[in-house]
Amino acid sequence: MPFGFLKRRHHDEVPGAASGKPGAAASSAAPRAIIRGVAFTALTEDWRLHGRMQIAGRLSDALNHREAISIAEVTWGATDAATLDPAPGLKSVDPYDLILVTSGEDSMPPLSETERAALKVHKVPYDVVLEVPPFRVFGTVFLHSGSEPEGLLARSTEMFLPVVDAVARLGDVEVNDPDVDVILVNRYYLRGVAQVDKHAKPRDAPPSGDAAGG
Repeated sequence: MPFGFLKRRHHDEVPGAASGKPGAAASSAAPRAIIRGVAFTALTEDWRLHGRMQIAGRLSDALNHREAISIAEVTWGATDAATLDPAPGLKSVDPYDLILVTSGEDSMPPLSETERAALKVHKVPYDVVLEVPPFRVFGTVFLHSGSEPEGLLARSTEMFLPVVDAVARLGDVEVNDPDVDVILVNRYYLRGVAQVDKHAKPRDAPPSGDAAGG
């Protein structure tokens, strides 16, 4: 394992990144819940991690707390590696190091259909392509009425943005988990946003640099 593998920390500046203060008060006031192991796949600038995050509640909430998260059963390899090797020495991960994170249905406690619908109330879907170097993410984001996708580049208190029906590519290679269609994108790495019509253009055809804002 290379020395200083996950070397970026919250006190390091990410050029051009949005910033916000961790919600310490919200974290300390959160109700007690059972810690469980949630399967995840995460991509950094150079590496792919797979394992289980020891969290209570939703994965996105745990990441947005911006505090180190305990991990277990970890394997790792190059971003586009076909197979991953055991990494027993990795016991925690800092959300600031992760560019993209995916997880399955167990990433959030069970919700009724009414509760799921309430999460999207007053929100409008936008099909977008996001530039998060070295990755490009195609998918749909849900924003409050009156908001525009370009506003995602502005400062925000939420560090990770959920993108649904999503595909992530590194060059011409699809690198997201094919069994999971929601990707959490670290807005600190977001460099470009463009609206697209996924029905008029193939999802896997990368747009021009100008169209993607890059």
